[in-house]
Amino acid sequence: MPLDHQGPLGRLRRGHEELVLRLLRTHGPLSRGELGRLSGLSRTTLYDIVAALADGGAVVGTTPVPAERRRGRPVETLTLHPDAGQAIGIDFARRAVHVAAVNVAHEVIGSSSQAHAADLGWEDRVDLAERLVAGLAGGTLRLGALSGIGVGVVGPVDDVPPDDTPLARPALADLPLLLRKRFGVPVLLDNNTRLAALAEATWGAAAGVQDVLYLRLSYGVGGGLVVGGALHRGAHGLSGEFGHITAEPEGRRCSCGKDGCLETVASIGAVLDAYGTAADLPAFLAALPHDPAAARVLDTVGTRIGTVLAAVCNAIGPDVTVLGGELAAAGPSLFHPVERALLAHLMPISRSRADLRAAALGEAGGALGAIALVLHESPLLARYPAPDSLE
Repeated sequence: MPLDHQGPLGRLRRGHEELVLRLLRTHGPLSRGELGRLSGLSRTTLYDIVAALADGGAVVGTTPVPAERRRGRPVETLTLHPDAGQAIGIDFARRAVHVAAVNVAHEVIGSSSQAHAADLGWEDRVDLAERLVAGLAGGTLRLGALSGIGVGVVGPVDDVPPDDTPLARPALADLPLLLRKRFGVPVLLDNNTRLAALAEATWGAAAGVQDVLYLRLSYGVGGGLVVGGALHRGAHGLSGEFGHITAEPEGRRCSCGKDGCLETVASIGAVLDAYGTAADLPAFLAALPHDPAAARVLDTVGTRIGTVLAAVCNAIGPDVTVLGGELAAAGPSLFHPVERALLAHLMPISRSRADLRAAALGEAGGALGAIALVLHESPLLARYPAPDSLE
């Protein structure tokens, strides 16, 4: 009798398959013994799962070359099959499109970016993404082998932006269908800042960490949560809106309609307004080493950020907190007041466990996170619509 993939045993088996694939993605080639120790699976279960993945072409076994062998029987190692599938990540940022492609072994096939006008329509953005993808790896990318496309967009994915913005609901709702028709594979859509959180937990500053809080300080302020190694989207796709936590109850009106949101204090525009001298962020950052006024602005901003982060940390208890975005380039001038306020407002029992890190992936985070979204859902894309439902 065929296995019911939707039943309890089917879901358990999928979980075991995804665990083995995730360990191989994270650690690279592993022996069966190493996989057993890392996975906690019994020998019988592990061998059954590995055999099924090998039969399906997702995993291949290799033995050391003669020069690398030691005495005794050579130990076979298992690795993801580089040709078993490919994934594309596309980040539709406010003023640019970023694309990247990897194979299932986490080998980057290529990446590319191109800036565009902020009011460019979705059809033109997708055309641009398609051209960038076609040029990856010197034009050798085999689109027919793609197993999925991850896509990041600006703003709450489940929200309805004003009709006069390029992210208006009708166009955004049609984006997965448009990409599905262009590339012929399942499309996974999420907020690009939230995807950057997943990227940092997969390849970046918090690689391998199961519970991660990520805050991005850019022209907007947002973030994401990775909980138990998986991206947390929330009931309606609205998690990670840390920029709209109140930082100053009597503060400025935010674009969301509330007063005193963290975004009104810690966005790039708010920082430049508070400083009042620099015309842009590079000028402000250049002034930091010799201008006490610039340092005072960041001290105040960092204190507000750390206070908000402490509230979130007290609620969810992450292993690592990652701070990214263009403003994070300020370095210690920002990180020191953030950490000081974070420690001051954390519960005393949590202070020794606090771990604040700088993001490592820069502007590539959104596209890499989109790829990570596909790889984390691989091989079955079980929690998303079947390909036929996207046609």
